[in-house]
Amino acid sequence: MEPSNDVALDIIVTNVVSVFRTRCHLNLRTIGLEGTNVIYKPEVGVRFSDFKVVNVLAVCSLPFQIRLIEFTKNNRPIASYEPEIHPAASYRIKNLRSTVQVFSTGNITVTGPNVQSVASAVEQIYPLLFECQKTLS
Repeated sequence: MEPSNDVALDIIVTNVVSVFRTRCHLNLRTIGLEGTNVIYKPEVGVRFSDFKVVNVLAVCSLPFQIRLIEFTKNNRPIASYEPEIHPAASYRIKNLRSTVQVFSTGNITVTGPNVQSVASAVEQIYPLLFECQKTLS
């Protein structure tokens, strides 16, 4: 292939700390023409068997906003907040093997190994969040 006929794809990954850029030469026309015939058609009677749940994700919206800096200071060894990396504070509960992501808008995301641990994590963190709610002004 000639480099002048190739279509270039620039992949850019941007972070606050660094920017990474690479060039990847792909023949997009060939990929597009060959890929049009690929259609997923599930077989009739397909069944899932021998599976297990390894992770549960729950999302909750609280009726108030959270002061993340105060929440992190009050729960320092367990909670961490790096606003340059992620907009949420992370609260890890080791005995439940659950992680709670707390956003300033009052939205929380809970990840755990099962539904019981996720429910226990929400019950455990709610009083801590209630203490750090923003006052409406």
